[in-house]
Amino acid sequence: MGAAKGSSTAVELDVDGRTVRISHPERIYFPALGVTKLDLARYYMAVGDGIVRALRDRPCMLHRFPDGLAGDKVHQKRLPRGAPDWVQTVRVHFPRYNRDADELCVTHLADVVWAVQMSTVEFHPWNSRRADVEKPDEWRIDLDPMPECDFGKVRRVASVVHEVLDELGAVGWPKTSGGHGLHVYVRIEPEWGFDDVRRAALAFAREVERRAPRDVTTAWWRKDRDPAAVFVDYNQNARDHTIASAYSVRGVPEGTVSAPVRWNEIDDLEPRDFTIETVPDRFAKLGDLYAGIDDDAFSLDRLLDWADRDERNSPEGDGSQ
Repeated sequence: MGAAKGSSTAVELDVDGRTVRISHPERIYFPALGVTKLDLARYYMAVGDGIVRALRDRPCMLHRFPDGLAGDKVHQKRLPRGAPDWVQTVRVHFPRYNRDADELCVTHLADVVWAVQMSTVEFHPWNSRRADVEKPDEWRIDLDPMPECDFGKVRRVASVVHEVLDELGAVGWPKTSGGHGLHVYVRIEPEWGFDDVRRAALAFAREVERRAPRDVTTAWWRKDRDPAAVFVDYNQNARDHTIASAYSVRGVPEGTVSAPVRWNEIDDLEPRDFTIETVPDRFAKLGDLYAGIDDDAFSLDRLLDWADRDERNSPEGDGSQ
């Protein structure tokens, strides 16, 4: 995918015909692993098709670690200064602050590698694309285990999620979160705004909770959640809420990756097995497990009917903020 040349102070990478200069390539980003800035760039090149597919045309927030994991993390919404002229952006508006920001909009692998040069470790894209940033084309199901919840329970809840998706006729694409949970993505028709996508996600979460009440919570307030339950976090579909993309490395000492998996792997997988060191070999063997994610788009109509039903039957409305 690329070749490198340079001195001890900088390396130039050929990334699909574009040159990206990596300064301080020897800087240690993951001390426990001995993984350097250059290693991180080469990781993203090794999973290039996958990371570009995950980020393509989406506003993307960057989690930057200018001094590696030993230093502070910077949540970067605006494109860092000094970008080459081939790096593209998309403008997004933040009503709460009445401000705009030009965020990175990945169109080529070189954009990703340049972001690594700017000390990016994690990529957090929106669930909408620049053609219409207010109309998501991705519904995100976040299975977030509470502090006393083991991964076995996450596996059981994932099975229920798969069951409900099958009944709806929706295709779910699971991945590890890079932490202790799982994510499932569903491509949707970009016909609804963020509020409706979130309402649909809440209706789905409540159906999963009805089928697995001992394992699942949808309680809005953390204090109201069973500490041994899986929180189906529907709020990840709210506007400007982002989670790590498929193939994104996470900024944790183990260098875990939010890695696509197959449904039939979930019963046996251990999230900590998917790391910056192991995922490139898996990608070389299996290819991008999300290669077909854009082939089918699901209509939210039925889930929005469920949302209407739940709101009618709830004395306090939808129970969320």
